[in-house]
Amino acid sequence: MSSNQANAPTNSSRTPVLVLVLASYLMIVLDTSIVITGLPKIRESLGFSPAALSWVHTAYTLTFGGLLLAGARAGDLFGRRRMLVAGLAIFMVASLAIGLAISPTMLVAARAVQGMGAAVLAPSTLALLSVTYPEGMQRTRALALYGATAGVGASVGMVLGGVLADLLSWRVGFFINVPIGAFLIWGATRYVRESATQEGRLDMPGAVLSTFGMVLLVFGFVEAAETGWGATQSWLPLVSSVLMLAAFVRHESRARQPLLPLRLFADRARAGAYVARLLFLAGVIGFWFYTTQYLQGVLGMRPMQAGLAFLPATVAQFFAAMAVSRLSRRFGDEKVLAAGLALTSLGMAWLACASPKVSYVASVALPMVLLGIGQGISLSPLTVAGVRGVPARDAGAASGVVNAAHQLGGTMGLAVLVVVFAASGGHVADESVDLAHRVGACLAVGAALLAVALIVVLLTVMRRPRSLETDGVRAASR
Repeated sequence: MSSNQANAPTNSSRTPVLVLVLASYLMIVLDTSIVITGLPKIRESLGFSPAALSWVHTAYTLTFGGLLLAGARAGDLFGRRRMLVAGLAIFMVASLAIGLAISPTMLVAARAVQGMGAAVLAPSTLALLSVTYPEGMQRTRALALYGATAGVGASVGMVLGGVLADLLSWRVGFFINVPIGAFLIWGATRYVRESATQEGRLDMPGAVLSTFGMVLLVFGFVEAAETGWGATQSWLPLVSSVLMLAAFVRHESRARQPLLPLRLFADRARAGAYVARLLFLAGVIGFWFYTTQYLQGVLGMRPMQAGLAFLPATVAQFFAAMAVSRLSRRFGDEKVLAAGLALTSLGMAWLACASPKVSYVASVALPMVLLGIGQGISLSPLTVAGVRGVPARDAGAASGVVNAAHQLGGTMGLAVLVVVFAASGGHVADESVDLAHRVGACLAVGAALLAVALIVVLLTVMRRPRSLETDGVRAASR
């Protein structure tokens, strides 16, 4: 028996790790969904402006996406368990600060810190599953549970967020992370083995340049929504962001251990998959962010009802995601991806037609089903395309780029939609009619972004020679 086999975790020791990993990941997913449903109550409680309200979500996803590559690399250098515990601790303390927030500034700052914790925590959870379970059926089953957690967590989070905001307080959704996080830290120190560390150093200049470049970019968009494109506080951050991101690319091209190896973009199909993923998240973020405002502000639903109203999308997404493997084996990843993007764009365009006097079933629930199915069958093929053909030395970096595109796509998309929301309103006196018009405009832009993502896939990923596909890469990517 080899030393690796002797030191491999047994089935009995793997179970606690699986539970800890899924619970940690579920906490991140639930938190995101709870925030979205509770946004109207947060706005009323702390006095957010419509444009500034987006920063409740943007501040979190920006630091999450911006620091994700650094978080993944830190796990390689300093140990997975150490980073898991650090991520849980940061996330837990930030959640407490959010629950105690007395001003918009305090809440947004705490959300940014919470995103930092998630950037450390998320890659550690997925990596721990990979090193705990051997290649084959056991790892496939563990990763399937990991993926299912996202679908179930999103659905439960929307409902739970509505119930808490309606019956108790939106703050409770953050306070519950404190005891849960403390328990997970205890479990991690007791049941999770520390992984072997690697030699090297963290590319901090790259992390700083990429994160602050994106912060300035989104800040410029948000300011444009409130002060106009000609204002200094709008164009100056945008120009600065371009310079900083250009410096990031230049730095990465010369760094010995870059956060983002530029050779990953040499393959046309893989680069297209990254762009498509960014556009996909930029398109669908408006559905989650603005539909909850439509349900409560236009249709007059209470937060709990609005949370339940998302069930057609989340349930459809869960079952569609479970069917992706069978569909891909029959039709191929590329065709499934194209169909998913088309369905998502169609559902978004349909939902954009909703007005103040509509039937929830016909104008909201049915397009939500299309959206759920489309989202459910799109993400897995997008992930496969993003890591296909990557050499072993770049596998971790490619996974990091996929996750960063996922987070930053949502952040940039929301920043653009804030501008659309501000520019499309104020034409009618009736507040509910005005809100419906604004939300419809945002969802229409989201549908357009999804259509562009589909075009990118058709021009890049769909043209990839079939000879480059391997069953091993496909199975490992799922």
